[in-house]
Amino acid sequence: MTTDAQAGTVLIRNIDETARTPVKMDGVQGATMAVMVGRADGAPHFAMRQFAVEPGGHTPRHRHDYEHEVYVVSGTGTVFLGGRENPVRGGDVIYVPANEEHQFRSTQDQAGPLRFLCMVPVEQNCGGPVPGS
Repeated sequence: MTTDAQAGTVLIRNIDETARTPVKMDGVQGATMAVMVGRADGAPHFAMRQFAVEPGGHTPRHRHDYEHEVYVVSGTGTVFLGGRENPVRGGDVIYVPANEEHQFRSTQDQAGPLRFLCMVPVEQNCGGPVPGS
C-alpha cells in the first residue's frame, strides 16, 4: 500500500504478500528475491530486499564493492563469510563488508526456505546502481 501523507509518501508492504522472482546469476540454485523498498519507490540511499532460498539451494558465491546488512527472518542454513561456513538461523543479524566473498545456503532437510532481508545502498561505491535495489 502506498499513500500520500503530510510528511511525504508512506509505503507499507507485507513480506508474505510481496511477489518474489528468481535470482538470475551464475551459481544460484533455488533462490528468489523481491525488492521491498528501493530506487523505484524513491528511496534515495538504501534498498531492502527479501530473499528465500529453498531447502538445499544457495545464492551464488560472490563479492561486490558495497556492504550489506542481513536479518534472517526464518529457516536455517549457512553463510560463507570470513573464508568459512557459518551457521545461521531465524533471528540472526549478519554484516557483510564490502568486497567480502559471501554465499547463503539453506539447510537441505528443513521444511521451508531460508528467508532473509538484505539492506544495501542504492549506489555502488564505484558508481552506478546496485543490482536489485
